[in-house]
Amino acid sequence: MRTSALQYLYLQKPISSVVIICAIALLPFISGDFYTKGEPREASVAVSMLSSGNWILPKVYADEFAYKPPMAHWLMAACSLPQGEVTEFSSRLPSAIALIVLLGFTLAFFGKRIRFQEAFIATLLLMTCFEIHRAGMAARVDMILTTFTVLGLMQLYRWENKLNLKGLPVIIPLLFSAAALTKGPVGIILPLFIFFVYLCILRKYRFGKILKCCLYVGVSSLFIPLIWYVEAYLDGGKDFLDVTLAENFGRFFHLSEEAINYNLGHKESVFYNFITLISGFIPWTLLFVFSLFGAKWRMPGKSFKQILRDAWIWFVSIEKMKRFSIVATVCIIFFFSIPSSKRSVYLMPAYPFISILLAQYFIYITENRAKVTRIFAIFITSVVSIAFLAGLAIMTGLIEPAALVARFTSDESIRNSVLGIASADSISAWIIMFVLLVAICTVIYQTTKRINIKILYSTILLSFALNLFIDGIVMPGVREASSARLFAEQIAAKYDLSNEKVYVMNNLREYGNLYAMNFYLGNSFHNFESEKSTSGYFLTTEKDLEKVLQNYSGRYKFERLETSLYQGDIRSKAVLLRFALLSPESAGYKD
Repeated sequence: MRTSALQYLYLQKPISSVVIICAIALLPFISGDFYTKGEPREASVAVSMLSSGNWILPKVYADEFAYKPPMAHWLMAACSLPQGEVTEFSSRLPSAIALIVLLGFTLAFFGKRIRFQEAFIATLLLMTCFEIHRAGMAARVDMILTTFTVLGLMQLYRWENKLNLKGLPVIIPLLFSAAALTKGPVGIILPLFIFFVYLCILRKYRFGKILKCCLYVGVSSLFIPLIWYVEAYLDGGKDFLDVTLAENFGRFFHLSEEAINYNLGHKESVFYNFITLISGFIPWTLLFVFSLFGAKWRMPGKSFKQILRDAWIWFVSIEKMKRFSIVATVCIIFFFSIPSSKRSVYLMPAYPFISILLAQYFIYITENRAKVTRIFAIFITSVVSIAFLAGLAIMTGLIEPAALVARFTSDESIRNSVLGIASADSISAWIIMFVLLVAICTVIYQTTKRINIKILYSTILLSFALNLFIDGIVMPGVREASSARLFAEQIAAKYDLSNEKVYVMNNLREYGNLYAMNFYLGNSFHNFESEKSTSGYFLTTEKDLEKVLQNYSGRYKFERLETSLYQGDIRSKAVLLRFALLSPESAGYKD
């Protein structure tokens, strides 16, 4: 009976199954504390929108405005409206929904154009790989941008393949408008670059027609974003223009950063993109590496020119969907190799297309070199089994967590992870442990059978269960120990922060910003340097405190009140001080 039910879900309700599985993997685990500085920075924009009513260019963290367009923040605010406040859950919910939508459309789109089994496995690989899973649980713009971009690329492919570029489906400019409103012009430029290269490779249309089609899509996609950009410029003026040019063109063309008060950062070499792709697709890159061992390598007796010619003949002869996936992958990697700033999340639009290529390759390996799949299954099961047994021993008290950590490492993040496992004693935690045990036993059982494809499916199930283990048992402790919430609640209860202003430094070239503290204190910070107050509370980090005292102790008297227990997202303990102006003559600032 159980087997027939699973077959029914796979054959009759595959998209519904993927949506439900993804929802189970994400929604129960997106309510934990913020433990990085990026998430509360974005969530605070939604807080400002709801509190100020400014939905165009709201102010956050003293006098700062958002670095990115507001689509993600609009969605966060919309998800927060029913409860009247922005929470961790409501701010992460748009990313989770975006991932669920992406997975559903990936299966529906590719399932109609390639073998359904390939599309189904590709969707499962996409769901369980590290980078996409992490982005789907974060209050950031990247998952939302990826979904709009990939859905737009799917519609461009359909426009050419089914309609031969006749007319222009309105959904295409709407999707790219949404992408541009999520992270700027890259939401339009990148997919049009991919589509332009793909059309040129097809050699089906005149060059003039290709340019005209891309121009139509680009111009029609600009109308809605331009409305926001004009309104934002009227509100923010030159400061907004400087940040917009730096974020969207300064990164790409390696321009000067002098017009803005922060460094663009994330400057890496070209090789960084390949390293992040390898790490982002874990654990499936490990299976790819396993498949390289034992393969028969032969040096072709051909010239390099002939090899390239044969490769091109093969490329133009393969099915269109596979060709489009290769073009999209190569173009995205090439595009993001140009900017000086590089981050792993920039490459996420390539992940659905890479997953298709990996699924086809893994099915081939499973059918023709089954030993590789079996060895990988045994390897990954052994690693997960060790994690399961360690977690079980810690949760049942057989191992003392503090003593265990002290013997092997002094790293705070590892200590928090182990202590978090020790505190996971809820019914849901034990359910997750049971699911992980079932997944381990399933892989072991399938490796004793001869149906090789089931070994691959069971390994995917094991990766899914491992994500549940990490998200539901390991990460809660890490989040809580690295969160600014407890310190924010502590000082809010002890001091009258609502009547006296809380001041911070807002100069990222000199000081670090406490974005998580700002979120948990209701986006109430004021700029110490620009407002020149005579008294109030002052928040900074231990790392920056010495610099603050060196610059301002001759003008102000500072009294240290509280210090946080943990370093948290800022990698330094937070410090609350009370300050007062020493004399009216000392209020001036040095140039």
